[in-house]
Amino acid sequence: MNKQNGKNRSVVLKLVFLVALLGILAIGIRTYTEAGIKPQAISTEALTYTVGRQRLTVSITEQGTLESRENVEVKSKVRGDNTVIWVVENGSLVEEGDVLVRLDTLAIEDSINERSKYALWSLSGAESSRANAKRAALAVKEYEEGRFVMQLKTMEKDLAIAESNLRVARNMAQHAKQMFERGYAPEVELTEKQFAATQAELAVKEAKNAILVLNEYDKPQEMEKLRGELKAAEATRDSLNERAKMDGTRRDLALVEKELCTIRAPKSGMVIYPSARSWEKTPDIEEGATVHRDQTLLLMPDLQNMQVKVGIHESMIERVSLGLRAVITLPEEELEGQVSEVAAIAEPASWWTGNLVKYDTIVELPVMEGLRPGMSAEVEVFLAEYEDVMTVPVTAVIESVDGAFCWVQMPSGEIQQRSIALGDSDTVMIIVESGLSVGERVILNPRGVLQEARDVSLKPSNPETAGMEEAGGEYVGGDQVADESQPAAAATENAGHK
Repeated sequence: MNKQNGKNRSVVLKLVFLVALLGILAIGIRTYTEAGIKPQAISTEALTYTVGRQRLTVSITEQGTLESRENVEVKSKVRGDNTVIWVVENGSLVEEGDVLVRLDTLAIEDSINERSKYALWSLSGAESSRANAKRAALAVKEYEEGRFVMQLKTMEKDLAIAESNLRVARNMAQHAKQMFERGYAPEVELTEKQFAATQAELAVKEAKNAILVLNEYDKPQEMEKLRGELKAAEATRDSLNERAKMDGTRRDLALVEKELCTIRAPKSGMVIYPSARSWEKTPDIEEGATVHRDQTLLLMPDLQNMQVKVGIHESMIERVSLGLRAVITLPEEELEGQVSEVAAIAEPASWWTGNLVKYDTIVELPVMEGLRPGMSAEVEVFLAEYEDVMTVPVTAVIESVDGAFCWVQMPSGEIQQRSIALGDSDTVMIIVESGLSVGERVILNPRGVLQEARDVSLKPSNPETAGMEEAGGEYVGGDQVADESQPAAAATENAGHK
């Protein structure tokens, strides 16, 4: 039994090996046969195109959005962050003075109460300091013209009395001396009278010194003290006055900001929300949203001056210029406009734009009823329009390191390779400037049916540029050659046709 199973297994393996060998042999024979086909031998299923002359339009088609050329921005004028408690509906028609947005006023009302309290306190302090300053000013005058004069007069009176007492004491001492010399008075009386005269002299000197101290020291010291108190009182008065002004200004500003929390329409017209881009932190305004000062809350577009903004790819922006004709297709109608503005700087490429670098381009629209901001539109910008030019399909052309070629099927059935000079193109047709004649039949997709076409397209570049291949084409003398799917080079990228 085991021997029988072994024989069956051997037979099966031999059959599998034989089938595989026959398959490999068939593939080799087919490959050899295809490699030996001459360019003139072509499959009867190959498609051809008869060269002719026609009108060719080169254009770019992009999606855009309608917007107004002139927008009145409605902004928040309240300092800090504030909460929206009510907002008008997007797209509403309003009259001048109508309420558009209401902001929360609770924090501002608390600030008004606080500032009012501080303003009254500051005003009270300012009034008190003004009274103190006036008292300090009067104190200076009162001392200089009052107390000082009185003190000086008192001291001068004391000096006069002391001098009078001195004269009396001296006379009495002189009289006692004469009486002593004559023997009429004892020596003790003479000594007493002389001592009294000496005391009178000391009293006079003391009175004079008191007047000197008053004039030279007491008065200047008291004047400096009073003047210092006056300056301090005036400084306190000025600071409290400024504080009162500041607190009053803050209170008044809070009152004004409370009024600004009710935002009104500056003119009559439509109100729309500003479109927030995905990379911006400012969302569309809504109830409960937090807004800051000078943030654009709403837009009031001028519906008589509308435009379309589209993004043009960087590969085509050099061909876009002011004044180019454009056709704008709206959901229910078609308009004609022209390019009015091309951005000099591209929008930054990021993941949300698909890493595509595009330049904002503005297409101006004619005045028309029914246009609204935010409407989507398909914009076709016409880069060039040619009349009566010789064209062939782009699929019939192969560009290589040696130039552009196509293959012509002659009336005899022979296939002939032609070197051609190319012009402008759209994504379907390309202008042939020389190398072909009207009425000749060119092979479509020659690479798929002709070995010679495959060899031409795969011919390596010269040694200087060998190995410098990039996605989508090869480099020839520093210029990129597009692959078969785009033989008209970068000028046809992203182009549309009608």
